Amino acid sequence: MTPPVYAQTAFHDLKAVLDLRWIGGMAGADHLLWSPVEASAPLYGRLNWIQPARLQILGPDEDAFLSRLAPAVREELSRCLLAFPTGAILVCGEFGLAEALRDRADAMSIPLWYAPVPLAVVLDRLDSYRHGLEASTVVHGELLEVFGMGLLITGGSGIGKSELALELISRGHRLIADDTPTLTRVAPDVLEGACPPTLIDLLEVRGLGILNIRRMFGDSAIKRNKRVRLIIHLVKLEEMAQPAESRLQGLRDTRIILGVGIPAITLPIAPGRNLAVLVECAVRDHILRLGGYCAEQDMVARVEKAMAREIVCE
Repeated sequence: MTPPVYAQTAFHDLKAVLDLRWIGGMAGADHLLWSPVEASAPLYGRLNWIQPARLQILGPDEDAFLSRLAPAVREELSRCLLAFPTGAILVCGEFGLAEALRDRADAMSIPLWYAPVPLAVVLDRLDSYRHGLEASTVVHGELLEVFGMGLLITGGSGIGKSELALELISRGHRLIADDTPTLTRVAPDVLEGACPPTLIDLLEVRGLGILNIRRMFGDSAIKRNKRVRLIIHLVKLEEMAQPAESRLQGLRDTRIILGVGIPAITLPIAPGRNLAVLVECAVRDHILRLGGYCAEQDMVARVEKAMAREIVCE
């Protein structure tokens, strides 16, 4: 699960893109701004006293609104704004409003930030930041590009995922990430996989240790990122029960990751099975299915036609 976001973390992540300046309330650096447990809660809000967000945004419109109020009313609303659950306040546009809130922010230990960029830019960057918080996860498996398609290979520890990945690489396919690929939802129905920076180019194989795939096979053996289109899950043959219909259509399912459904195939492994060839065939078959062709449907249609020809009309 994505870790909670605290004021210090958010400021660090947004400082460069928004030219943020921390001008008050330094003691509130550990204030919670967003928690994954509260997935429906907004990351930020704009002067909402009814359903206040932990990060309040004050722009030119909010400044104009407060300026029109009587001093006593403005003072009371400012006091409410700087109370729980507000975790931080971000002022953009005119610096005067931020300066006016500095003393109260220090007194209440509410982080007060200022961004000199337009409000529209602030909201756009915050939306992107929130999307990134919600839309990334790390999975256990091997991520490769096989025949131009992003393929995630999963399975229990020690089942042979890394060895299979190495064989596929030796057959001309490309490694994206070993062991802990990061998956990010870049669109409502698109997952993109990439490798953590510390593991780029590297593959661990039991008995051989860490291998540098780029140095061994060249730059063409490495891919930076790829959309995940298919999952192959490896299971030992003796540990699974295969329904009768699997002889016709295989063990197919859909796995949901970050709200995106990815077609998944469970592949039984046993001594003597050439897994690399089976994986390549699974990818080729999936490409055909994306184009509208299913071999089992073709076979059923042929059998139905053959049976129709054998029917004797009385």
